Amino acid sequence: MPISFEDIGRAAERIRHIARRAPVLTSRLFDERAGVHAFFKCENLQRGGAFKIRGAANFAYSIPHDDARHGLVACSSGNHAQAVAIAAHALGVPATIVMPEDAPRIKLQATRDYGAKIVMFNRQRDDRDAIARGIAGETGAAFVPPYDHEWIMAGQGTVALEFLSENAPDLDALMTPIGGGGLMAGCSIAVKALRPAVRLFGVEPADANDTWLSLRAGERVSIPPPTTAADGLRAPTPGALTFPVIQRNVESILLVTEDEIREAVRFLLTRMKILVEPSGAVCAAAALFNKLPPDIQRVGIVLTGGNVDLDYLAGLA
Repeated sequence: MPISFEDIGRAAERIRHIARRAPVLTSRLFDERAGVHAFFKCENLQRGGAFKIRGAANFAYSIPHDDARHGLVACSSGNHAQAVAIAAHALGVPATIVMPEDAPRIKLQATRDYGAKIVMFNRQRDDRDAIARGIAGETGAAFVPPYDHEWIMAGQGTVALEFLSENAPDLDALMTPIGGGGLMAGCSIAVKALRPAVRLFGVEPADANDTWLSLRAGERVSIPPPTTAADGLRAPTPGALTFPVIQRNVESILLVTEDEIREAVRFLLTRMKILVEPSGAVCAAAALFNKLPPDIQRVGIVLTGGNVDLDYLAGLA
């Protein structure tokens, strides 16, 4: 494994002053509809509106000071962008974020509001990593990858570390969305160390099924840039570091449609009164539409983010 459970524990201590301890909520109505007893880890209420602050802060605070003084640079459709901007502000250094032209406007504006400089790219034509690494090379800024790094995985793993110590000690399963795989990789290592009997399920949009395909092929598979509304899950291939962890620890990947994602966002907003973005709602969608094995009774669901474009919300009416 690229990281240990001890790495996750150290990350939790390192980021405790900047990352909030997101609450765990339940819903009788959701349970009745889904046929499971669900526990929601509400990272949509996290600082920056998403779990990403955990990995970004752990990375930023792990960099030697001399390496960080020229700033941080990252590429992201929005949540990692905001997280890196927040971490840079905490360090007192500049942040430059490479963002796609089709990024949700609310995420673009929030990233600017946190003080970051934004460089736009075309998702269909440009290599975002190459652009970001080029900026890092020119400026001396530290490149903060969105998922495929040990410090990122350890930071994201603190979600499960908190989850299993709170109100849901007897889970049958834990679900997280899968984009590049950093969250699931980190969480799965924490779960296997603390409660090895808990089963792990990743969730992807059907149009962004690179990890689903990769697990079936036994190797990393690349897909064309997905068009799903779940913009945080549009990574075209699993991470080189994250994929072997997912191969080892995750039972299966569940796929959800765009209509199922929309219904989950609508349900969470209208019935539970919590705002969750499409990327963050895919696990709720998998539960609502009975994608889990029938013997799962108590499931932990990570609601990863709450940064939703108003246009998307208007389309739910």
